[in-house]
Amino acid sequence: MNPNPSPTEIRLHKGSHILVLAFEDGAEFRLPCEYLRVYSPSAEVRGHSPDQARLQVDKERVNITDIRQIGNYAVKLCFDDGHDSGLYDWGYLYKLGRAWQPLWQNYLTRLREAGHSRAAPDPFERLIAEGTVPAVLPA
Repeated sequence: MNPNPSPTEIRLHKGSHILVLAFEDGAEFRLPCEYLRVYSPSAEVRGHSPDQARLQVDKERVNITDIRQIGNYAVKLCFDDGHDSGLYDWGYLYKLGRAWQPLWQNYLTRLREAGHSRAAPDPFERLIAEGTVPAVLPA
């Protein structure tokens, strides 16, 4: 297995706020825009160290407005809330897809602990209820 697979397809479903990523190793991920926004690799979100990370709230309805390829290694996702910093390299996108369950649960826990709640249905639960698997991993 290639330790750094490249995507073969990146497709945005604007209506459902889902980014579909297919990778050369056969992995395919369906990632909600909210999830991608709250896990932005930008310094604005992650900080320059873990203690500087900023919890992102009220991002339930965020959508992607533009996807810009950066060389052969990353994309820049532009969101309709104005956020457009941070490069999502292939390895990071793959990690977000592969580890969506623990990462999403970690986000929901941090949100609760900070006294916030989400104002919309869980996007991953919605995908699953529709019969869509958020992650298909290679055999």
